Amino acid sequence: MQVYGVNELRKMFLDFFEEKGHLVLKSYSLVPHNDNSLLLINSGMAPLKPYFTGQEIPPRKRVATCQKCIRTGDIENVGKTARHGTFFEMLGNFSFGDYFKEEAITWSWEFMTEVVGLDKNRLYPSIYEEDQEAFEIWNKLIGIPADRIYPMGKEDNFWEHGAGPCGPCSEIYYDRGEKYGCGDPDCQVGCECDRFIEIWNNVFTQFNSDGNGNYTELEHKNIDTGMGLERLATIIQDVSSIFDVDTMKAIRDKVCEIAKVTYQTDPQTDVSIRLITDHIRSVTFMASDGIIPSNEGRGYVFRRLPRRAARHGRLLAVGRSFLSELSNTVIEECKDG
Repeated sequence: MQVYGVNELRKMFLDFFEEKGHLVLKSYSLVPHNDNSLLLINSGMAPLKPYFTGQEIPPRKRVATCQKCIRTGDIENVGKTARHGTFFEMLGNFSFGDYFKEEAITWSWEFMTEVVGLDKNRLYPSIYEEDQEAFEIWNKLIGIPADRIYPMGKEDNFWEHGAGPCGPCSEIYYDRGEKYGCGDPDCQVGCECDRFIEIWNNVFTQFNSDGNGNYTELEHKNIDTGMGLERLATIIQDVSSIFDVDTMKAIRDKVCEIAKVTYQTDPQTDVSIRLITDHIRSVTFMASDGIIPSNEGRGYVFRRLPRRAARHGRLLAVGRSFLSELSNTVIEECKDG
């Protein structure tokens, strides 16, 4: 399998869907527009909600984006694990009443196997257990044996958020091999270890929920997909975590250079290196979208992140201001986005 960088993968995805008739939109601001339900954009779908709800008319029925996102729900785990981060980019292709399951599944498979070159035998789809249509597409059209298609319940494979549009999901997992596994001979899709990793989620918005468990078919069905760019890069580059992919490694190496430390020689030092690497990305992109420090809302998030990074800089015995210098590295590594 050929190795691609983060910036290459982003372009490959957007170019692929542009060829499939999608309008490629630039990432929206991290500041939600006319949406008081969010402090910060946290998914590829979030800024497109008005198109899904019918409040606004989309510029085209097919859209593709690479959306910058911030999630702080697990902020206390950032640095402590190699999994958690606050900033990420989400690749997504969307259909507003145009194509549906067959195209979405077929194109996701085509991109992964023919464009980036993932081994077909290491890919495992999951479906909502009542979604026979998705099963038939994976089994008969794509050719995945039935024993490699994982039916899952509503909790895992049905997207729903109160009343409104909702529907089943089909996730795609990649087997990274035994070296990333837990050693359990029964390890499979759904295990908590790092062997089987979810890389793509197709959401088939085909129902409207009244919020009380009653569903009606939507006249115009939609597609909402998401694939973490950094997560895809960990697979393509065969590295242990998001902190090892090329663009983040460059930031991580700059942290080590400034602090005069070496990564993976001391667990506590590694916590600080990872935290600073992650937080400076969030801070740089938040600043570029005009967010300023304050005592509330997204401004408080912006205030908190550099403080945490600066504190961990002191733990690494950095005796000077250094975050602005790190921001320059972030800008250099991410300028193609």
